[in-house]
Amino acid sequence: MDIEKPIFIIGVGRSGSTIFHNLFSNHPNCAWFSTFAQRSPRNLRKSAQIMKLIDYPLVGPYLQGKLNTFEAFGFWDTYIKGFSRPCRDLFDYDVTEKSRKDIKQALSQIGNDKRHRLLLKITGWPRVSMLKEIFPDAKFVHIIRDGRAVVNSMLNVGFWHGWQGPDNWRWGPLNNEQQAEWESHDKSFVVLAAIQWKLLMDAYEKVKIDLDGTNYTEVKYEDMCLDSVSVMKDVTEFCELPWEPKFEKAISAIKLRNSNNKWTTDLTDHQQSILNESLEHHLRRYHY
Repeated sequence: MDIEKPIFIIGVGRSGSTIFHNLFSNHPNCAWFSTFAQRSPRNLRKSAQIMKLIDYPLVGPYLQGKLNTFEAFGFWDTYIKGFSRPCRDLFDYDVTEKSRKDIKQALSQIGNDKRHRLLLKITGWPRVSMLKEIFPDAKFVHIIRDGRAVVNSMLNVGFWHGWQGPDNWRWGPLNNEQQAEWESHDKSFVVLAAIQWKLLMDAYEKVKIDLDGTNYTEVKYEDMCLDSVSVMKDVTEFCELPWEPKFEKAISAIKLRNSNNKWTTDLTDHQQSILNESLEHHLRRYHY
């Protein structure tokens, strides 16, 4: 089937995009990656079958719990080598004709007449310019979270590469200002994670210049936790999807807990102080 107005959930990792994506996946018109897209990126027939079975009364709820939304960077890397771990953001001029054709053809396998809108989650660099070049009518929903909570979460996951230093992570070299900031705090990993959040959020600000309210919107993690139904009503309207009673019932049953304040107990007073100092300007930008 032709791909029309795919919906991309984007944001810095550890910002709540997975929670939001899982909520959104309950919409009856959305198709999404299951674990099969990661295992067999060149053959999405199993993912397509899942999208049909998910609407069966008995098997559907079971599959929704077992095979929920998946980022499937393995799929993207199959068609754009290095998509998951570039040293900079990816832009329209990085798209080849081969990758454009192959990706659209592969993704056309997933949806069906009912689930005709693709819902895809991608974190890290925005990659919005590249994705918009492939899908000009794409919708982008940017999930934003308090940078202090994001930093604290980064420091508590095993896949954060900052421990190896900025020469060995995936975000490119620090500029002079960033290097000076990091060194002024004795190369604190708290500050390095803060620099990563700022670096990525600045990248998102840049891509917003070429977007408008018809193809880009922002959602605060905190608002989602407070009132997921109201947030999803706004997002479905932005995405030009109908508001379904079944969808409202499904997301109302999912209770969310705002874990933003964990940084105030997980970090020492000194770490909290230098974190606030590093993020001060950006926190004001996003009204934190």
